[in-house]
Order: sequence, then structure tokens, then C-alpha cells
Amino acid sequence: MGEPYFITTAIAYTQSKPHAGNVYEAVLTDCLARFQRLRGRDVFFLTGTDEHGQKIQKQAEGEGVKPQSLVDRLAGEVRRQWDLMNISYDRFIRTTEPAHKSAVQKIFRRFYEQGDIYKGSYDGLYCVPCETFYTDTQADGGGGACPSCGAGLTQASEEAYFFKLGKYAGRLMEHIESHPDFIQPVSRRNEMIENFLKPGLQDLCVSRTSFTWGVPVEFDPGHVVYVWIDALSNYITALGYDPYGQSGEEFDRCWPARVQVIGKDIMRFHTIYWPIMLMSLGLPLPETVLGHPWFLFNDEKMSKSKGNVLYADELAGEFGVDAVRYCMLREMPFAQDASITREKLMARINSDLANDLGNLLSRTAAMAEKYLGGAVSADAPRDESGPDAELKRTAAAAGEAAAAYFDGFQTQNALAEIWKLISRANKYIDETMPWVLGKSPENLPRLTAVLYNLCETLRMVSVFCGPVMPAAAAEMRRRLGVAAEPSWAQAVWNDRGSFSVGRGEPLFPRIEAVETADAGPSAPKPDNIPDQIGIEDFMRTDLRVGEVLSCRRVPKSDKLLVFEIDLGWEKRNIVSGIAEYYEPEALVGKRVAVVSNLKPVKLRGVESQGMLLCAEHGDRVVLMDAPDSLPPGSKIR
Repeated sequence: MGEPYFITTAIAYTQSKPHAGNVYEAVLTDCLARFQRLRGRDVFFLTGTDEHGQKIQKQAEGEGVKPQSLVDRLAGEVRRQWDLMNISYDRFIRTTEPAHKSAVQKIFRRFYEQGDIYKGSYDGLYCVPCETFYTDTQADGGGGACPSCGAGLTQASEEAYFFKLGKYAGRLMEHIESHPDFIQPVSRRNEMIENFLKPGLQDLCVSRTSFTWGVPVEFDPGHVVYVWIDALSNYITALGYDPYGQSGEEFDRCWPARVQVIGKDIMRFHTIYWPIMLMSLGLPLPETVLGHPWFLFNDEKMSKSKGNVLYADELAGEFGVDAVRYCMLREMPFAQDASITREKLMARINSDLANDLGNLLSRTAAMAEKYLGGAVSADAPRDESGPDAELKRTAAAAGEAAAAYFDGFQTQNALAEIWKLISRANKYIDETMPWVLGKSPENLPRLTAVLYNLCETLRMVSVFCGPVMPAAAAEMRRRLGVAAEPSWAQAVWNDRGSFSVGRGEPLFPRIEAVETADAGPSAPKPDNIPDQIGIEDFMRTDLRVGEVLSCRRVPKSDKLLVFEIDLGWEKRNIVSGIAEYYEPEALVGKRVAVVSNLKPVKLRGVESQGMLLCAEHGDRVVLMDAPDSLPPGSKIR
């Protein structure tokens, strides 16, 4: 049995069918879990559903059903989606399970007995969708809107228990500073420190009396445990944790978690409240909390009210499960949001999966069958100095780089490295021209060597792609006649193998775009195109990649934001008039395109040293992203 590796998703809230952005988290975590299994680690993958809270009780009342009936239905829908998308979880926990509720009651009692929680009363603003309390300052003076989701805030006044967060704030700050990998990416770490820890932590309300759908506080009837303590505890209750010393072997083996994968919108709960809870219980903290970005639809957050939601099961029915998994993991950068549309999925599937990978497999299998009857062995000598050697070097480099990126949770970059190998293999076919070699019997040894090299490349690709597209990877191995279960250690070049190659239907059929009758006309040519310029004029503009270190509103301005930009060689302020399109905190950590040699100007008393590039269409303005893989200061040509 290998090294334990405990990995979790956030548990999905049972209020509605999860959309593609919600499912992405499960797909990402599944990819990371599958990779670690290939590395030989003893993976325990936990996911599940969060089933308590005021909004569930209100929704059940509105539908005329009992809360348990509502969450049973919606938890079943979440599990259906996870199973459809081939999520290889080891445990699916529900917070309505009796064992979980009992453990939460013990945890709450433990907090109380050691003086970390106390009874008081709450009087302030509350967001029902986020299950979150806000001060007037946090809610922009109590103007009525939740700063996280935009929903209306309600005035709440009730008796409640409170957790003394400040008691552990210093220890948490020390842990974050001494463990740089604890919060990833760095932009999320900076946000937690600057926005919450440095200003000081207020005591956290941890029980409610205004509704009943939750875990009862056993020593104080009428109180239910606040949903975040209930939900966060699942990561240890699922392992059999008991705060009074009766935890099971699974907890001792798995905890602390190696990585907990969550959405960026719940970072505060998982990197401040959750570690403080663990400190109170005397437990070690997770190694890493990974806050992934969001999938946007046409640069807007997916929202049912806006009608811009895509569902993973519908996309999988249209394009295939593995194709959707691949597109999700290839499109999403490590630290920045990404846009997803059907058009983008189709383009990516046709380019990467149908043209690159699918054609490589089909061409290789067809030639192996035509010229060698499908039996491809390593008997023939290979050229150790030409394209053969370069293909082997590319394969080795791809495996090494992909492993490092998977270990660092950067699936987009891992897949880019794997696709370098696939592209090199397609080029290798054009260089070696097996169809020409097949015309002469004397070329049979060289033809055999070429086809062996292609089969061996595909075998390695099937291992590299296994965490992302498990079904397609297994089908590739079946067509190559490779029966053994793969491991990452076996994904190295083997000069002594053999293959029994079979053909099949296209692994990823090309998708043809369907013209719709209501498709609008193409956009008219704009009438404000400037006069043409020469290349020498354009070259005078110095465009660079910059990273947003901080962003804030310019006082007394509704339009201006002031950015602190890292250009690699220096940091500078740039003022941009995009305040009505973006929230400042959402821009921290973004890589942007910067005009770096613009003369400084003062705007509302703030000196601006450069310009950020944006795209404009109608009444929309979108900040132009630079690739996350490029360091600040990279020149844009």
C-alpha cells in the first residue's frame, strides 16, 4: 500500500442541479486523484453534499415538501452528475447522515467545554443564499446587497453562540507565513491576509435559533449548529473522527488532507474558519487549500437568473464525457477565470481531440494493420540521431513536465506539455512517410521501427491522459493491445515492447457546426477604424505582461480603479476606467496586457504610469487577459 493521499472537494449545496462550473471542481479533483493513484499513492477521495441551512428550509416550505425529501432528491442529482462525469470518489458523504450529525454535536460541545465558544446575541445583516453574516462596513454601509452574491441582505436579531476567532488569529498567520503552499494560488493567499487577517477577525456566529433545519445543539435546545461548522466538519467526520479520542483507523491514516479543492468564493471559510476549528480541536492543518477559479459564460458568472448556465450532463450528451472533461481541464488556468461556451468546446474538440490525438491514433492503427497485419514489434533498429531520437526526447520531456504540473494542480499546463508530444508525433509521421516506406519490401525494417515508435508514443500518451480522459485512455490501450493496468512509472520509453494493433471508430469524431435559422447576420464593419499605420509606428508601443498585485477604487469616482501592477522589473500604479464592469478584489492575481511606455498622467490626483488593454463591444468592456504561464514583464508582440 502506497503513501496515503487524502483529497477532497467542497461538498455541493443541495439547492439546485449543479451547473458546469460546479461540476468542474469535481472533475479537477478527480483528475488530481487519478494522477496520484498512477503515482502509486493510496488515495482517498472525498466528496458529498451539504444539506442543512435556512435557505433549504425555505425552499422546502415553498415547494410544500419536507426538507429531508428535498435534499434526498437533490443529493441524488449531484451524485448522478458526479457518476456521469466518471468521478472516482471513494466516499460520498451527506451531512444529514446520523453519524455526521452526531460527530458535529460532539465537536460543538468540545468547542464549548474548552471556552472557544460562548452564548450571546446577534443583531445585524445576514445573507440567506451565502449563509453569511455581515457588518455594516462589509455590506457597504448596509445598503442591502451581499458583497459576495449580490442578493438582498436581511436584518437578523437572535440569540446565538459565537466562536472566538481572534484567539487563534496569530497562530493562523504564523502558519500561513511559514507554509507558503498552504493557500494556493498566491493571489488567494494575499487576499485572505490583506482583507481578513490583517484588519482583525471578529467573533463568528456559530449557531442559529430562527430556523430548525440543521444539527441541533444537544446541550441547548432551540439552537442549531451554524451551517459552516456543520459543513466544514465533514472532512473529518467522513473519516470517523471523534473529538473525545475514539477516532478510527481511517482518520489516523488519512488526516491531514494533502489538498482540499474549493471554489475561490469560499476561501475565507476554508482558510480562516476551518483551520481555526482544527487548531481548537488540536488537529494538524491540511497541506494545501486550493481555490480554483470560475468558469464564466461569455465573461459573466453563470447564473440561473441571467439564463447563462451550461450543464455538464447536457454537454456530455452532446460531445461525450471525456471530451467535456478535457475541455474543462484544458481551458481553465491555474489562477484566473475562463470563459466556456459550446463554440469553444467544439473548436477545442475538433482541434485537439479529433485532429491531433484522434488522427494520430487512426493513422497509426491503419498503417500498422495495412503494412504489418497489426503486429508491431521492437525488432527493427532505430535511428538514434534523427527524428526517432527527437521523438523519444520529446516523450521523456512531456512526461516529466506533465507530472510536475499535475503535482502543482496546473492541469492546463500539463495538457499543453502532453500535446507537444502529440504534435511531435504527427510531425514524425510526415517526416518518416510510412506510406512511402511501405511500397518497397527492403524498407520493412525501417517501416516497422517507425510504426513501433508511433505505437510506443501513443502508449505513453494514454498514461499521461488517463487522469483527464480515463475512458479514452483505456480505449487507446485496448486498440494498441496493451492489457496491463498503467502506472506513471511505466510511462517511459520501452525499446523492447510489442503491440497488437486494432482499428476502431474515431476516438473523437469531428463535430460539424450546425447553422441555425435564427443566427444573426455577421457584425457590420465599424465606421470608426483609424487610418492605417506603418510597422515602425506600431513597434514604438511597448506591450508587456503585468500581474495585478492590488486593486482599489479611486475615491469619489464611479469609473476609476487604481491598479498596482508588477511588470517584472518594477511595480507601478495604473488607473483604468473599468470600475463599473469589475469588482476590485476579483482582479487581484490576474495577468493583464499593459502599454508600458505611455507617458504618465494624473487622474483624480493619482498618477497613472501606463494603460491596460481592454476589448469593447456595445456596452460591455472586458479586460484583456495575458497567459497565466508568462511571467510579468514578458514582451507582447
